[in-house]
Amino acid sequence: MTSQEPPRSYDYAKRTGSRELTWDTFAELSATLAETLARRNIDTVVGIARAGLFPATAVACALRCELYPVRITRRLHDEVVYDSPVWRVPVSHLVKDKAVAVVDEIADTGETLAAVAAQVRELGAQRVITAALVCHSWARPEPDVSALVSDQFIIFPWDSRVLIDGEWRPHPEFTAQTE
Repeated sequence: MTSQEPPRSYDYAKRTGSRELTWDTFAELSATLAETLARRNIDTVVGIARAGLFPATAVACALRCELYPVRITRRLHDEVVYDSPVWRVPVSHLVKDKAVAVVDEIADTGETLAAVAAQVRELGAQRVITAALVCHSWARPEPDVSALVSDQFIIFPWDSRVLIDGEWRPHPEFTAQTE
């Protein structure tokens, strides 16, 4: 990789420091997304599982609109195993003729949001807006809407501790990045 190329997804070496988000910060950022999307007259939310369902659900509840989950991921059993996102659960046909916000927790490379938005368009959505709770500056394409732009290593509240062998521990992926 040259210095001009953006980092690959999960290339933590390019992050500038780290930032742990609290549940309160998550709520504030989700409210920001909801307010911005309300001004764009969104009537449907497509949330990208797994973690994108957190902000997608918050936005859909705040806007009192329908939420349709999808699953597209580079992970298997919470470990990165694919270079590009792989579809697991497709977009619902019910997005046809809707103003849709495709929501994820983070836009790292931008590839996942773009793939979902393309499928939403193919299914006949009237309008598609991509949204991320957090966006890195190198995301291409960048989301239409983001609540926070940061090149820090973001630790979301749902990932700060995970249950391993019956004990709550820091997420192993994050522990490896902060050592």
